[in-house]
Amino acid sequence: MEFGIFTVGDVTTDPTNGTTPTENERIKATVAIAKKAEEVGLDVFATGEHHNPPFAAPANPPVLLANIAAQTEKIVLSTSTTLITTNDPVRIAQDYAYLQHLADGRMDLMMGRGNTGPVYPWFGKDIRQGIELAVENYALLRQLWTEEAVNWAGKHRTPLQGFTSTPRPLDGIAPFVWHGSIRSPEIAEQAAYYGDGFFHNNIFWPMSHTKQMVQLYRRRFEHHGHGSADQAIVGLGGQVFMRPNSQDAVREFRPYFDNAPVYGHGPSLESFSRETPLTVGSPQQVIERYGAMADQVGDYQRQLFLIDHAGLPLKTVLEQLDILGGEVVPELRKIADARRPAHVPAHAPRHAERVAQAERDAEAIATGSASTTTGATSTSTTETPAEV
Repeated sequence: MEFGIFTVGDVTTDPTNGTTPTENERIKATVAIAKKAEEVGLDVFATGEHHNPPFAAPANPPVLLANIAAQTEKIVLSTSTTLITTNDPVRIAQDYAYLQHLADGRMDLMMGRGNTGPVYPWFGKDIRQGIELAVENYALLRQLWTEEAVNWAGKHRTPLQGFTSTPRPLDGIAPFVWHGSIRSPEIAEQAAYYGDGFFHNNIFWPMSHTKQMVQLYRRRFEHHGHGSADQAIVGLGGQVFMRPNSQDAVREFRPYFDNAPVYGHGPSLESFSRETPLTVGSPQQVIERYGAMADQVGDYQRQLFLIDHAGLPLKTVLEQLDILGGEVVPELRKIADARRPAHVPAHAPRHAERVAQAERDAEAIATGSASTTTGATSTSTTETPAEV
Protein backbone atom coordinates (compact mmCIF):
# COMPACT_ATOMS: atom_id res chain seq x y z
CA MET A 1 0.00 0.00 0.00
CA GLU A 2 1.07 3.59 -0.60
CA PHE A 3 1.11 5.95 2.36
CA GLY A 4 1.37 9.70 2.16
CA ILE A 5 0.06 13.08 3.18
CA PHE A 6 -2.14 15.70 1.61
CA THR A 7 -2.49 19.38 2.34
CA VAL A 8 -5.26 21.93 1.91
CA GLY A 9 -2.80 24.77 2.45
CA ASP A 10 -4.93 26.64 4.98
CA VAL A 11 -3.45 29.82 6.44
CA THR A 12 -4.78 29.58 9.99
CA THR A 13 -3.89 31.42 13.17
CA ASP A 14 -2.20 29.28 15.80
CA PRO A 15 -4.73 29.41 18.66
CA THR A 16 -2.04 28.80 21.29
CA ASN A 17 -0.02 31.94 20.56
CA GLY A 18 -2.07 34.06 18.15
CA THR A 19 0.51 34.00 15.34
CA THR A 20 -0.58 33.68 11.72
CA PRO A 21 1.90 32.63 9.03
CA THR A 22 2.21 34.80 5.96
CA GLU A 23 1.26 33.28 2.63
CA ASN A 24 4.96 33.15 1.78
CA GLU A 25 5.74 31.29 5.01
CA ARG A 26 2.92 28.82 4.45
CA ILE A 27 3.95 28.11 0.87
CA LYS A 28 7.60 27.59 1.81
CA ALA A 29 6.49 25.38 4.72
CA THR A 30 4.49 23.22 2.31
CA VAL A 31 7.62 22.54 0.25
CA ALA A 32 9.54 21.69 3.43
CA ILE A 33 6.77 19.29 4.48
CA ALA A 34 6.85 17.52 1.11
CA LYS A 35 10.63 17.10 1.28
CA LYS A 36 10.35 15.79 4.83
CA ALA A 37 7.68 13.29 3.71
CA GLU A 38 10.16 11.78 1.26
CA GLU A 39 12.93 11.84 3.87
CA VAL A 40 10.89 9.76 6.33
CA GLY A 41 9.95 7.22 3.67
CA LEU A 42 6.42 8.15 2.68
CA ASP A 43 5.23 7.34 -0.84
CA VAL A 44 2.96 10.23 -1.81
CA PHE A 45 2.63 13.99 -1.35
CA ALA A 46 -0.64 15.55 -2.58
CA THR A 47 -1.92 19.10 -2.67
CA GLY A 48 -5.39 20.53 -2.99
CA GLU A 49 -6.43 23.31 -5.36
CA HIS A 50 -7.96 26.47 -3.90
CA HIS A 51 -8.73 29.88 -5.32
CA ASN A 52 -9.83 31.73 -2.21
CA PRO A 53 -8.67 32.69 1.28
CA PRO A 54 -7.84 31.41 3.84
CA PHE A 55 -5.95 28.96 1.63
CA ALA A 56 -2.46 29.20 0.19
CA ALA A 57 -2.85 25.91 -1.64
CA PRO A 58 -1.96 26.50 -5.29
CA ALA A 59 -4.56 27.73 -7.74
CA ASN A 60 -2.39 25.90 -10.26
CA PRO A 61 -1.02 22.79 -8.48
CA PRO A 62 1.55 21.88 -11.16
CA VAL A 63 3.56 24.97 -10.15
CA LEU A 64 4.03 23.67 -6.60
CA LEU A 65 4.46 20.04 -7.65
CA ALA A 66 7.09 20.90 -10.28
CA ASN A 67 9.05 22.80 -7.64
CA ILE A 68 8.89 19.81 -5.31
CA ALA A 69 9.79 17.40 -8.13
CA ALA A 70 13.03 19.32 -8.65
CA GLN A 71 13.93 18.85 -4.97
CA THR A 72 12.93 15.19 -4.50
CA GLU A 73 13.79 11.86 -6.08
CA LYS A 74 11.26 9.16 -5.21
CA ILE A 75 8.02 10.47 -3.76
CA VAL A 76 4.94 10.39 -5.99
CA LEU A 77 3.49 13.87 -6.49
CA SER A 78 -0.26 14.18 -6.80
CA THR A 79 -3.16 16.52 -6.45
CA SER A 80 -5.77 15.92 -3.81
CA THR A 81 -8.08 18.03 -5.94
CA THR A 82 -7.84 19.15 -9.53
CA LEU A 83 -11.04 21.01 -10.27
CA ILE A 84 -12.37 19.25 -13.35
CA THR A 85 -15.50 21.41 -13.21
CA THR A 86 -14.05 24.93 -13.37
CA ASN A 87 -10.72 24.34 -15.13
CA ASP A 88 -10.57 24.11 -18.91
CA PRO A 89 -9.72 20.50 -19.87
CA VAL A 90 -7.27 21.84 -22.47
CA ARG A 91 -5.31 23.60 -19.74
CA ILE A 92 -5.41 20.54 -17.48
CA ALA A 93 -4.15 18.33 -20.32
CA GLN A 94 -1.23 20.61 -21.07
CA ASP A 95 -0.24 21.52 -17.50
CA TYR A 96 -0.20 17.97 -16.17
CA ALA A 97 1.51 16.48 -19.22
CA TYR A 98 4.21 19.11 -18.75
CA LEU A 99 4.50 18.18 -15.05
CA GLN A 100 4.65 14.52 -16.04
CA HIS A 101 7.75 15.23 -18.11
CA LEU A 102 9.41 17.34 -15.41
CA ALA A 103 8.73 14.66 -12.77
CA ASP A 104 9.80 11.78 -15.06
CA GLY A 105 6.37 10.19 -14.64
CA ARG A 106 6.48 10.45 -10.84
CA MET A 107 3.00 11.96 -10.57
CA ASP A 108 -0.72 11.38 -10.82
CA LEU A 109 -3.76 13.53 -10.17
CA MET A 110 -7.17 13.45 -8.58
CA MET A 111 -10.20 14.96 -10.23
CA GLY A 112 -12.75 16.65 -7.99
CA ARG A 113 -15.61 19.13 -8.09
CA GLY A 114 -14.51 21.10 -5.02
CA ASN A 115 -16.60 22.09 -2.03
CA THR A 116 -16.53 25.89 -2.35
CA GLY A 117 -19.67 27.05 -4.14
CA PRO A 118 -18.50 30.58 -5.06
CA VAL A 119 -15.66 29.17 -7.18
CA TYR A 120 -18.07 28.23 -9.97
CA PRO A 121 -19.22 31.74 -10.96
CA TRP A 122 -15.64 33.04 -10.64
CA PHE A 123 -14.86 30.85 -13.64
CA GLY A 124 -18.15 31.36 -15.44
CA LYS A 125 -19.71 28.05 -14.38
CA ASP A 126 -22.92 27.04 -12.64
CA ILE A 127 -22.62 24.80 -9.58
CA ARG A 128 -25.96 23.21 -10.50
CA GLN A 129 -24.17 21.73 -13.51
CA GLY A 130 -21.33 20.31 -11.43
CA ILE A 131 -21.88 16.65 -12.24
CA GLU A 132 -22.36 17.11 -15.97
CA LEU A 133 -19.32 19.41 -16.08
CA ALA A 134 -17.26 16.71 -14.39
CA VAL A 135 -18.43 14.05 -16.84
CA GLU A 136 -18.09 16.09 -20.03
CA ASN A 137 -14.80 17.75 -19.13
CA TYR A 138 -13.15 14.50 -18.15
CA ALA A 139 -14.21 12.78 -21.36
CA LEU A 140 -12.58 15.62 -23.29
CA LEU A 141 -9.44 15.49 -21.13
CA ARG A 142 -8.95 11.81 -21.92
CA GLN A 143 -9.42 12.48 -25.60
CA LEU A 144 -6.83 15.28 -25.49
CA TRP A 145 -4.32 12.92 -23.90
CA THR A 146 -4.96 9.94 -26.18
CA GLU A 147 -5.57 11.55 -29.58
CA GLU A 148 -3.18 13.85 -31.41
CA ALA A 149 -5.81 15.59 -33.54
CA VAL A 150 -8.96 16.16 -31.50
CA ASN A 151 -12.31 17.00 -33.03
CA TRP A 152 -14.78 17.64 -30.26
CA ALA A 153 -18.07 19.39 -29.55
CA GLY A 154 -19.96 19.53 -26.27
CA LYS A 155 -22.24 21.67 -24.14
CA HIS A 156 -19.87 23.55 -21.85
CA ARG A 157 -17.03 24.91 -24.00
CA THR A 158 -16.28 25.92 -27.57
CA PRO A 159 -15.68 23.10 -30.09
CA LEU A 160 -12.22 21.91 -31.07
CA GLN A 161 -11.19 21.12 -34.63
CA GLY A 162 -7.99 19.19 -35.27
CA PHE A 163 -6.51 20.41 -31.98
CA THR A 164 -3.31 18.88 -30.63
CA SER A 165 -2.55 19.31 -26.94
CA THR A 166 1.15 19.80 -26.20
CA PRO A 167 3.31 18.49 -24.78
CA ARG A 168 2.10 14.97 -25.43
CA PRO A 169 2.00 12.66 -22.39
CA LEU A 170 5.33 11.13 -21.42
CA ASP A 171 6.01 7.92 -23.38
CA GLY A 172 2.53 8.26 -24.85
CA ILE A 173 0.93 7.28 -21.54
CA ALA A 174 -1.43 9.70 -19.82
CA PRO A 175 -1.06 10.30 -16.07
CA PHE A 176 -2.99 7.93 -13.84
CA VAL A 177 -6.19 9.56 -12.60
CA TRP A 178 -8.14 9.25 -9.37
CA HIS A 179 -11.67 10.56 -9.00
CA GLY A 180 -12.32 12.07 -5.60
CA SER A 181 -15.83 12.20 -4.21
CA ILE A 182 -17.40 12.24 -0.79
CA ARG A 183 -21.06 11.68 -1.58
CA SER A 184 -21.76 11.53 -5.33
CA PRO A 185 -22.46 8.07 -6.79
CA GLU A 186 -22.12 9.53 -10.29
CA ILE A 187 -18.41 10.15 -9.65
CA ALA A 188 -17.89 6.63 -8.30
CA GLU A 189 -19.54 5.41 -11.51
CA GLN A 190 -17.28 7.61 -13.61
CA ALA A 191 -14.15 6.22 -11.96
CA ALA A 192 -15.40 2.67 -12.41
CA TYR A 193 -16.40 3.20 -16.04
CA TYR A 194 -12.92 4.27 -17.06
CA GLY A 195 -11.07 1.86 -14.78
CA ASP A 196 -9.54 4.78 -12.90
CA GLY A 197 -8.90 5.07 -9.18
CA PHE A 198 -11.55 6.16 -6.68
CA PHE A 199 -10.52 8.25 -3.67
CA HIS A 200 -13.00 8.70 -0.86
CA ASN A 201 -11.75 11.56 1.30
CA ASN A 202 -13.65 10.38 4.33
CA ILE A 203 -12.18 12.79 6.89
CA PHE A 204 -15.62 14.13 7.79
CA TRP A 205 -17.66 10.97 7.32
CA PRO A 206 -18.46 7.80 9.28
CA MET A 207 -17.07 4.51 8.02
CA SER A 208 -20.57 3.25 7.17
CA HIS A 209 -20.86 5.91 4.45
CA THR A 210 -17.33 5.33 3.19
CA LYS A 211 -17.99 1.61 2.94
CA GLN A 212 -21.15 2.19 0.91
CA MET A 213 -19.40 4.47 -1.62
CA VAL A 214 -16.39 2.18 -2.03
CA GLN A 215 -18.59 -0.88 -2.49
CA LEU A 216 -20.54 0.91 -5.23
CA TYR A 217 -17.32 1.75 -7.05
CA ARG A 218 -16.01 -1.80 -6.71
CA ARG A 219 -19.21 -3.33 -8.09
CA ARG A 220 -19.26 -1.00 -11.07
CA PHE A 221 -15.52 -1.47 -11.71
CA GLU A 222 -16.14 -5.19 -12.11
CA HIS A 223 -19.30 -4.58 -14.14
CA HIS A 224 -17.32 -2.53 -16.68
CA GLY A 225 -14.82 -5.35 -17.14
CA HIS A 226 -11.69 -3.90 -15.56
CA GLY A 227 -11.10 -6.82 -13.21
CA SER A 228 -12.67 -8.26 -10.09
CA ALA A 229 -14.20 -5.92 -7.52
CA ASP A 230 -11.35 -6.46 -5.08
CA GLN A 231 -8.84 -5.33 -7.72
CA ALA A 232 -10.37 -1.85 -8.00
CA ILE A 233 -7.97 0.98 -7.11
CA VAL A 234 -9.16 2.64 -3.88
CA GLY A 235 -7.76 5.44 -1.73
CA LEU A 236 -8.87 6.84 1.63
CA GLY A 237 -8.20 10.02 3.58
CA GLY A 238 -7.38 10.35 7.24
CA GLN A 239 -6.38 12.74 10.02
CA VAL A 240 -4.00 12.01 12.88
CA PHE A 241 -2.15 13.76 15.68
CA MET A 242 0.26 11.73 17.75
CA ARG A 243 2.40 11.87 20.85
CA PRO A 244 3.97 8.96 22.77
CA ASN A 245 1.33 9.45 25.45
CA SER A 246 -2.26 9.67 24.22
CA GLN A 247 -3.29 12.13 26.93
CA ASP A 248 -0.53 14.49 25.83
CA ALA A 249 -1.72 14.24 22.21
CA VAL A 250 -5.28 15.12 23.16
CA ARG A 251 -4.21 18.00 25.39
CA GLU A 252 -1.91 19.49 22.74
CA PHE A 253 -4.27 19.08 19.78
CA ARG A 254 -7.51 20.17 21.46
CA PRO A 255 -7.09 23.96 21.00
CA TYR A 256 -6.30 23.43 17.31
CA PHE A 257 -9.36 21.25 16.84
CA ASP A 258 -11.65 23.55 18.80
CA ASN A 259 -10.69 26.59 16.70
CA ALA A 260 -10.19 24.99 13.29
CA PRO A 261 -11.94 26.93 10.48
CA VAL A 262 -13.74 23.85 9.17
CA TYR A 263 -14.87 21.84 12.20
CA GLY A 264 -14.09 24.15 15.10
CA HIS A 265 -16.90 25.27 17.42
CA GLY A 266 -18.90 22.19 16.44
CA PRO A 267 -18.82 18.60 17.71
CA SER A 268 -16.37 17.84 20.49
CA LEU A 269 -12.99 16.32 19.73
CA GLU A 270 -14.16 13.09 21.33
CA SER A 271 -17.37 12.96 19.28
CA PHE A 272 -15.59 13.79 16.03
CA SER A 273 -12.97 11.13 16.73
CA ARG A 274 -15.66 8.50 17.25
CA GLU A 275 -17.58 9.33 14.09
CA THR A 276 -14.72 10.02 11.64
CA PRO A 277 -11.19 8.70 11.01
CA LEU A 278 -9.62 11.50 13.09
CA THR A 279 -7.31 9.76 15.55
CA VAL A 280 -5.61 11.77 18.27
CA GLY A 281 -3.48 9.61 20.51
CA SER A 282 -0.44 7.36 20.55
CA PRO A 283 1.22 5.85 17.47
CA GLN A 284 -0.14 2.45 18.51
CA GLN A 285 -3.70 3.78 18.52
CA VAL A 286 -3.23 5.08 14.97
CA ILE A 287 -1.77 1.74 13.87
CA GLU A 288 -4.68 -0.19 15.35
CA ARG A 289 -7.34 2.05 13.84
CA TYR A 290 -5.92 2.46 10.35
CA GLY A 291 -4.72 -1.12 10.23
CA ALA A 292 -8.37 -2.15 10.52
CA MET A 293 -9.74 0.14 7.77
CA ALA A 294 -9.49 -2.63 5.19
CA ASP A 295 -11.87 -4.73 7.27
CA GLN A 296 -14.58 -2.28 6.19
CA VAL A 297 -13.66 -1.35 2.61
CA GLY A 298 -11.45 -4.23 1.47
CA ASP A 299 -7.76 -4.10 0.64
CA TYR A 300 -6.98 -0.68 -0.76
CA GLN A 301 -4.04 0.99 -2.43
CA ARG A 302 -3.49 4.49 -1.01
CA GLN A 303 -3.85 6.05 2.43
CA LEU A 304 -3.30 9.79 2.73
CA PHE A 305 -3.18 11.68 6.02
CA LEU A 306 -3.93 15.35 6.70
CA ILE A 307 -1.46 16.55 9.33
CA ASP A 308 -0.61 20.21 8.62
CA HIS A 309 -3.95 21.94 9.15
CA ALA A 310 -5.70 24.10 11.76
CA GLY A 311 -2.71 26.35 12.49
CA LEU A 312 -0.25 23.67 13.59
CA PRO A 313 3.27 25.14 13.47
CA LEU A 314 5.79 23.73 11.01
CA LYS A 315 7.95 22.31 13.80
CA THR A 316 5.02 20.25 15.07
CA VAL A 317 4.11 19.03 11.60
CA LEU A 318 7.67 17.85 10.99
CA GLU A 319 7.57 16.01 14.32
CA GLN A 320 4.36 14.33 13.23
CA LEU A 321 6.05 13.21 10.03
CA ASP A 322 8.90 11.68 12.01
CA ILE A 323 6.39 9.64 14.00
CA LEU A 324 4.34 8.74 10.94
CA GLY A 325 7.31 7.60 8.89
CA GLY A 326 9.34 6.10 11.71
CA GLU A 327 6.75 4.30 13.83
CA VAL A 328 3.35 4.13 12.16
CA VAL A 329 3.73 3.50 8.43
CA PRO A 330 6.21 0.60 8.76
CA GLU A 331 3.68 -1.26 10.90
CA LEU A 332 0.77 -0.38 8.62
CA ARG A 333 2.76 -1.70 5.65
CA LYS A 334 3.27 -5.02 7.43
CA ILE A 335 -0.45 -5.29 8.19
CA ALA A 336 -1.44 -4.44 4.60
CA ASP A 337 1.09 -6.79 3.03
CA ALA A 338 0.10 -9.68 5.30
CA ARG A 339 -3.60 -9.53 4.48
CA ARG A 340 -3.59 -8.56 0.78
CA PRO A 341 -4.21 -11.44 -1.68
CA ALA A 342 -1.64 -11.84 -4.46
CA HIS A 343 -4.10 -10.83 -7.19
CA VAL A 344 -4.91 -7.47 -5.56
CA PRO A 345 -2.71 -4.49 -6.57
CA ALA A 346 -0.44 -3.21 -3.82
CA HIS A 347 -0.50 0.35 -5.11
CA ALA A 348 -1.89 2.56 -7.85
CA PRO A 349 -0.46 1.87 -11.32
CA ARG A 350 2.88 3.64 -11.76
CA HIS A 351 4.20 5.16 -14.96
CA ALA A 352 6.80 2.50 -15.77
CA GLU A 353 4.24 -0.25 -15.14
CA ARG A 354 1.72 1.40 -17.42
CA VAL A 355 4.29 1.84 -20.18
CA ALA A 356 5.15 -1.85 -19.93
CA GLN A 357 1.48 -2.80 -20.00
CA ALA A 358 0.90 -0.66 -23.08
CA GLU A 359 3.80 -2.40 -24.81
CA ARG A 360 2.37 -5.82 -23.93
CA ASP A 361 -1.06 -4.77 -25.19
CA ALA A 362 0.43 -3.53 -28.47
CA GLU A 363 2.32 -6.78 -28.92
CA ALA A 364 -0.83 -8.78 -28.16
CA ILE A 365 -2.78 -6.83 -30.76
CA ALA A 366 -0.03 -7.38 -33.30
CA THR A 367 -0.08 -11.12 -32.68
CA GLY A 368 -3.86 -11.36 -32.52
CA SER A 369 -4.01 -12.32 -28.85
CA ALA A 370 -5.30 -9.08 -27.33
CA SER A 371 -7.34 -9.37 -24.16
CA THR A 372 -10.84 -7.97 -24.04
CA THR A 373 -10.30 -6.74 -20.48
CA THR A 374 -9.04 -3.17 -20.34
CA GLY A 375 -7.86 -3.27 -16.73
CA ALA A 376 -7.15 -0.42 -14.35
CA THR A 377 -4.38 0.85 -16.62
CA SER A 378 -6.66 1.42 -19.61
CA THR A 379 -5.95 4.80 -21.17
CA SER A 380 -8.40 5.45 -23.97
CA THR A 381 -12.08 5.81 -24.60
CA THR A 382 -14.13 8.58 -26.12
CA GLU A 383 -17.45 7.59 -24.63
CA THR A 384 -18.88 8.87 -21.35
CA PRO A 385 -20.25 6.87 -18.44
CA ALA A 386 -23.92 6.23 -18.18
CA GLU A 387 -25.78 7.78 -15.29
CA VAL A 388 -26.28 5.60 -12.25
